[in-house]
Amino acid sequence: MTAPLTEQTAGRAEGHTPAVRLDGVSKMYGHGANGLLALDGVTLDVAPGEFVCLLGASGCGKSTLLNLVAGLDRPTTGTIDVDRDRVAMMFQEPALFPWLTVRANVEMALRAKGVAKAERRERAAGFLDMVHLGGFGAKRPHELSGGMRQRVALARALAQDADVLLMDEPFGALDAMTRDLLHDELERIWRERNVAVIFVTHNVREAVRLGDRVVLLSSRPGRVAEDFPVALPRPRRTDSAEVAEAAARITDRLREEVLRHGR
Repeated sequence: MTAPLTEQTAGRAEGHTPAVRLDGVSKMYGHGANGLLALDGVTLDVAPGEFVCLLGASGCGKSTLLNLVAGLDRPTTGTIDVDRDRVAMMFQEPALFPWLTVRANVEMALRAKGVAKAERRERAAGFLDMVHLGGFGAKRPHELSGGMRQRVALARALAQDADVLLMDEPFGALDAMTRDLLHDELERIWRERNVAVIFVTHNVREAVRLGDRVVLLSSRPGRVAEDFPVALPRPRRTDSAEVAEAAARITDRLREEVLRHGR
């Protein structure tokens, strides 16, 4: 079931080619009786500048879907339409190079694009300012907190000048307060940059706090079980009554889906 876009997101989608389009995408690992069907016939459009959260039980194919969109893997059937030169990805762990400074880690994305050294330094400094780490460019990753390392990873992703940002549970290992602060930062940057975001999470409140839409995937194989528009005004708070109420409805639907599959 796919619900209509809210008024908030319809303006982004109307008259625009989707930033990401999946049409009947399936992914099978292995062959025959021993094969594992991870995704089955997923069809999903993400509009330019739209924030879509993917939610579902463990093993439902959320990360697989991100890998397919990023081009790290190929679908078994179906098509994915996205400009992969304009896609950046953040993982659960920051995956920073420990021997490089914070600034040099951000510069790696610019070096890959052939940006000259002087311009790399200037632009990297700008991205660090954007994530409120302007005074930390000379530090090494081990000198930063977990939340700060994820800010560096976000700056590195933004340095790729992407139109689509894929985020695979980037705040899952952080404490609640740090996660809440990074929600604010991510929303601010998303608004400023107008990138499309596909954000994987297990946290229903996080999905409602951030998303224009919450797309619920069924348990394996992953299918679009329901598409929930989030019509709440921004900015939102994770602990607000409105977010809690919306999250409760989605949680009930998620529980139904998990129980239906016997998990």
